[in-house]
Amino acid sequence: MMVPKPVRTACSIVAILLALAQSSLAQNTDWKPAAGHIVTRWAADVSPTNVHSEYPRPQMVRDQWLSLNGLWDFAIAPADAKDQPAKWDGKILVPFPIESVLSGVGKTLEPDQTLWYRRTFSVPRDWASPRILLHFGAVDWQTEVRINGKPVGNHSGGYDPFNFDISASINRTEANELIVIVRDPTDSGGQPRGKQVRNPESIWYTRTSGIWQSVWIEPAPNTYIESCRIRPDLNAQRVLVDLTASTPTPQSADVQSEVLANGQSIGRSTAKPGATLVITIPNPHVWTPDDPYLYDLRLTLTDPNRQKDIVKCYFGMRDIRIGPDEHGVMRMLLNGKPLFQFGPLDQGFWPDGLYTAPTDAALKADVEAVKKMGCNMLRKHVKVEPDRFYYWCDKLGVLVWQDMPSGDNPADPPAARQEFEDELARIIKSRWNHPCIIMWVPFNEGWGQYDTPRIVDLVAKLDPTRLVNNASGWTDSGAGDVIDLHAYPGPGMLPPLGGRASVLGEFGGLGLPIENHTWAAKSNWGYVTYKNPAELTDAYIALIDKLHPLIAQGLSAAVYTQLSDVEIECNGWLTYDRAQYKIDPERAAAATRKLYEAHGWVRTILLTAAQATQESPAAIWRYTTQKPPPPEGWEKPDFDDSSWQQGPAGFGTKGTPGTGGAIGTPWNTSDIWIRRTFELATSDAHDPHLAIHHDEDAEVYLNGEPIAALKGYTSGYVLESLPPQTKSLLKQGRNTLAIHCHQTKGGQFIDAGLVDVMPAK
Repeated sequence: MMVPKPVRTACSIVAILLALAQSSLAQNTDWKPAAGHIVTRWAADVSPTNVHSEYPRPQMVRDQWLSLNGLWDFAIAPADAKDQPAKWDGKILVPFPIESVLSGVGKTLEPDQTLWYRRTFSVPRDWASPRILLHFGAVDWQTEVRINGKPVGNHSGGYDPFNFDISASINRTEANELIVIVRDPTDSGGQPRGKQVRNPESIWYTRTSGIWQSVWIEPAPNTYIESCRIRPDLNAQRVLVDLTASTPTPQSADVQSEVLANGQSIGRSTAKPGATLVITIPNPHVWTPDDPYLYDLRLTLTDPNRQKDIVKCYFGMRDIRIGPDEHGVMRMLLNGKPLFQFGPLDQGFWPDGLYTAPTDAALKADVEAVKKMGCNMLRKHVKVEPDRFYYWCDKLGVLVWQDMPSGDNPADPPAARQEFEDELARIIKSRWNHPCIIMWVPFNEGWGQYDTPRIVDLVAKLDPTRLVNNASGWTDSGAGDVIDLHAYPGPGMLPPLGGRASVLGEFGGLGLPIENHTWAAKSNWGYVTYKNPAELTDAYIALIDKLHPLIAQGLSAAVYTQLSDVEIECNGWLTYDRAQYKIDPERAAAATRKLYEAHGWVRTILLTAAQATQESPAAIWRYTTQKPPPPEGWEKPDFDDSSWQQGPAGFGTKGTPGTGGAIGTPWNTSDIWIRRTFELATSDAHDPHLAIHHDEDAEVYLNGEPIAALKGYTSGYVLESLPPQTKSLLKQGRNTLAIHCHQTKGGQFIDAGLVDVMPAK
């Protein structure tokens, strides 16, 4: 998401935490919500005895497990503290980060501090297995774990799960002490941290430190399943399973797999650990957003002593790739067919839990909101969610573009880059069994971006079953499967070139603060702000309708900013507390469903600078930065512009968002007037549109007649509908396009072309 230009303000806040604290949330005397901002309705379901009680890992389920979520002791100590605190500061509700309301603490962890956790647990007496595994869904950022005073392991990474075999450190008959020590530099270090900052403002939000996903233990035999990779092969009607077992693995151990459809066994396979299991799936029932059908998978590892480790998984038979449509335009193909993808930017922040949703039902509700708005995808923005979020996307049918959390302020670049690549690989491996995830996005808008082609190659080799978006917005390297534009409010697109599909990674950002549902009393903003839900809904529908000609031109997907408000950003479908839809979901869904219907194609009348190639270079325009003197007529076809300068499109300053390499002539004054002539072999046109990138106001004339008066700015090329009379203005032979652009502050750019949107066959 780009930084706004400008920031709008307006809203108010209501303090409702007092009543909340007196509700069922505060029934335990050791815990109550911390003072803070607004909360969600699910906060009332949170208590020390009921906090994320679902099995955290739906893709590798064991029947026996014990949640360690709940109240822990905590203390904040100096960063160099080695010894366990003599006195604890109080209780914290795990897995909510210490900064959050629902943690019961509401304090920040500074870079020069260490967060200590402590709790005790007992191993259930009916667990006969020899090994006990301790799991962490995610801890931000650097973690040290001790059991009964003994170190059992360390981990660096704020978004990937990790575990330790604690069998040698625990007592089976007595209570065990678990100590977790966390350090988190947030934005003063070089580690991936997404949009967390120490001083939140604009598009940067409150930090998350410490344990923020579930903690649990489970028993396992001496030889157990550490991980598995499930690879559906739709074309060959089979599924491949690669299983990793604990070491050392006896030679005589074996693995049995069984696939079930609607509870009935349809295929089995047996292999040795390390070999690939191959199970035939006759007449596969494909997974789609409209029909998210899931097969069950049961894996059994048996050792020479006949001890068994059994895990339950699932998978969807689906395929994603890039290929040409019937017109030869490169598009994203789901199960071999073009499917336009549309959905929200989803940042995964919560006013009461920050990075941690208050409940599993809350996670599910966000996915349900995507479906209710008629969408088939979401982009998970610079954050990785708990496994259960992707489970709901798998089950309910929502495609996911998964961003890698960024870190754009490395204190030690070589170390930061290695940490980025290590964590990127671990994140992919931890989530690659989810059919909903169809694309990895390693970089966003140049944040911490480096060695892009190499990183794309790294991701593609690690997971060749999914697409790779080299960078969402502005900083395209020519690598990967898609070319991605950000355009606010947009929409816009870049042409699909080089065998890649064109996607709109961010657009929209239409804002509306709702009283009593905002994070802060003032300084709230959206990219464009509206007065009420009805006005906002009308603007949203109009924006969605503008996607139709872009789809015809080759756009494969669009991501609207955003699912919910986040802190002072008030540009979501929903308020930050998810209490109110600001956009009518019924009207929105009806408009969105039309995006999936058959679309026509686009005939280019006049190329923009963004479409320039060596064979078709950018057009030469006549231009002046001095206001043409009277008499009026600079826009007329017969105007004498021979005294004007000449230069290739586009006109502007480097660094203006969305221009890429399209600047052909520098322009840094307040106004510019540009003209060009072009020849048409025929005047026939079906539905002409203006392809334009303007920063800021632009007046556009065709053959001397006004066809567009555009206010504000775009951050990329957009298609603008033109009045009906435009068709009659186009003439066989010579035509003139003339534009006046006025600039006030910030970056600046102007360029335009013409296209004709043809009907579907």
